Amino acid sequence: MARADRAGSGSFAVAVAGSEGDGTAFEIEVQVSGGATVLDAIRASRALERFPLLDISTAAVGIWGRASSLAALLEPGDRVEIYRPLAIDPKEGRRKRAQELRDASRAKRSRARA
Repeated sequence: MARADRAGSGSFAVAVAGSEGDGTAFEIEVQVSGGATVLDAIRASRALERFPLLDISTAAVGIWGRASSLAALLEPGDRVEIYRPLAIDPKEGRRKRAQELRDASRAKRSRARA
């Protein structure tokens, strides 16, 4: 049965989660009606008013860690997630950490020789 077929017409709880990037995260539980979308849940949570740095026009969204659209239908117990853009490319971050470890190891060896 498809997600859209299982969403009933009654009211049910979902959670909306995200972060503005300042080290704080939020999760807000809201009640939505059957046929509610990701965007409906975000609006019901008032997350965009409470956290003005969030911008769903550019942010990706998902349900339980899987990317979805703002028009995706919700089911009872779903967790809507608002994703921030990456601050750094993951490959570049790994490269930088690896280089820092190599540099620290070289510095440690040169101090041991001295």
